[in-house]
Amino acid sequence: MENPKYNATTALKEFIPSLTTFSKSWYLQIAVLSLFILFGLFAFIVQVVQGHIVTGMRDHVVWGVYIINFIFFLGLSYAGALISSIFHLTRIQWGKPLIRMLEIMSVVTLILAPIYIILCIGRPDRLFNLLIYARVQSPITWDVIAIATDLVFCMTYLYMTHIKDFARLRDIQDSRMPNWRIKLYNFLAIGYRNTEKQAKQLHSALDIMAAIIIPTSIIAYSLLAWLFGMNLRPGWHSSILAPYFVLTAVYSGICLLIVVMWIFQKSPNLKTYITTQHFNYLSFALVILALLYGYFTFSNYITEWYNSETINTLLLSKLYSFDHYAWMFLLSTAMAAVAPLFVIGLPYFRSVNSISITAFLILIALWFNRYLFIVPPLETPYVDIQDYRADWINYSATWVEWALTIAGIAFIILVYMLMSKLSPIIPISEMEEPSQKAKVFFKGTKE
Repeated sequence: MENPKYNATTALKEFIPSLTTFSKSWYLQIAVLSLFILFGLFAFIVQVVQGHIVTGMRDHVVWGVYIINFIFFLGLSYAGALISSIFHLTRIQWGKPLIRMLEIMSVVTLILAPIYIILCIGRPDRLFNLLIYARVQSPITWDVIAIATDLVFCMTYLYMTHIKDFARLRDIQDSRMPNWRIKLYNFLAIGYRNTEKQAKQLHSALDIMAAIIIPTSIIAYSLLAWLFGMNLRPGWHSSILAPYFVLTAVYSGICLLIVVMWIFQKSPNLKTYITTQHFNYLSFALVILALLYGYFTFSNYITEWYNSETINTLLLSKLYSFDHYAWMFLLSTAMAAVAPLFVIGLPYFRSVNSISITAFLILIALWFNRYLFIVPPLETPYVDIQDYRADWINYSATWVEWALTIAGIAFIILVYMLMSKLSPIIPISEMEEPSQKAKVFFKGTKE
């Protein structure tokens, strides 16, 4: 949204009622989300007291829903950081209202994802041993460093993009603004007065942060992919795993962004900022990503199929058998690779609601994709196991794992709701900035 008559201070005043008013329905939603989180905490206590026997994880299938959530949420985080940084550096005008939603997505999911790794540990109290006795040769150590580094960058970037709005909210003279809020905004604005020098310094700092975050996000998620790709286990040992991970991360990130836009667009203050055109632009991106996802998925499984090793054949037979995972495999492929081409690619079916529902279904499909990536390979050991109980080799998640998964989703929604009460979910001050050319880091060769 770019308007020469647009004034950020005036626009922020329109958001004051939504920032300072807490309806009964808002409190009810917060209470319900808090109950889900508390129930997840109860499930965690049960797991700590009774051990992993209360989960579906066993000696052979040592990973389950927890590691799936870790991979999935980490992908959402890196996608949010990557896309928001690209929007910032390329100065895409229509992308400005979406940057803050993406930044919140990157931070909240990056905080949440490592928690699921802790849940995989039988002795969470020994977590610090990973830092004390870290081995530089271990890819796991690389991943810990990458996640910690990216979290610092993303949190710093999120805060820096709020500074202008904090400063303007501090200076607004409005009786509806409580005194404690003014003091809070004064503290968070860290003396920012929007002088020409300060604005230039802040812009330069944001450019540098965005330029750092882009390669950091790609490298960090690639490191996670290499943790699996360097393993000889069928289904994991693949050279295209890193780009496949990055692709699915961006795909899921755009889907979640569309869902968040759909929810916040219902607010009267945001209808002028989040328009139908935003959904159209992102839906076109979904079509392109659906084609790329289908191509990478086909390339991955065709090479597995062509491999004549017995272990690969056994793994694929499980994926293609309706007694095992065929229903999940076909459903995830149909929703993520085929459905967007018809629902979004054909103008007759395309609408804000259909785009948003399709994005939500794609999110589910991509979670299924992570499930198929983790569980079937673990259920397919190299050495045949004889005279075993079904629960030793077959994984089935329990109520404990589902409770903690739902708690994680509730945590994401809760953070979005709370952040929308701290400042507008749209970077209002950025809307006032004049059009700028994309940031150029290397000058072209002279003629």
